[in-house]
Amino acid sequence: MFQIGDKVVYPMHGAGVIEAIEEREVLGEKKKYYVMHMPVGNMKVFVPLNNIDGLGLRQVIPHTQVPNVIDVLRTRTGPSTLAWNRRYRANMDKIKSGNIFEVAEVVRSLAQRDREKGLSTGEKKMFENAYQILVSELVLAEEVGEDNVRELVEKSLA
Repeated sequence: MFQIGDKVVYPMHGAGVIEAIEEREVLGEKKKYYVMHMPVGNMKVFVPLNNIDGLGLRQVIPHTQVPNVIDVLRTRTGPSTLAWNRRYRANMDKIKSGNIFEVAEVVRSLAQRDREKGLSTGEKKMFENAYQILVSELVLAEEVGEDNVRELVEKSLA
């Protein structure tokens, strides 16, 4: 169970800070929710407590792991030989995992593909989503501003 003030990652949404635990009535049923503030995008997200294990909610990585994430972004790989639909599915599975290293792999591979061949509309949207998820966690892990993290990521991808 997480506490108010904990920095957590909600897969497919990004990282935020738990501001409160509230009981709300939804469709006639009362449930408890974490109220999460997402600093990147300045949103509030309500996460149901009764399904935390199934959602993959986890703590933000410690500051000491950030250099490892940056190493993933800097590592160059060969072009993917997968058909676009299999590549898309594999990347989506990585994003859904909630693992920051896998999300960083998606950002790196899509940025690399964009430079080499360009991205389809679907892959552009996936890249933007993965990028936002990555930045949101790094902002909380590093405790610095979003602009600083975006600059760090861009330099790492260059």
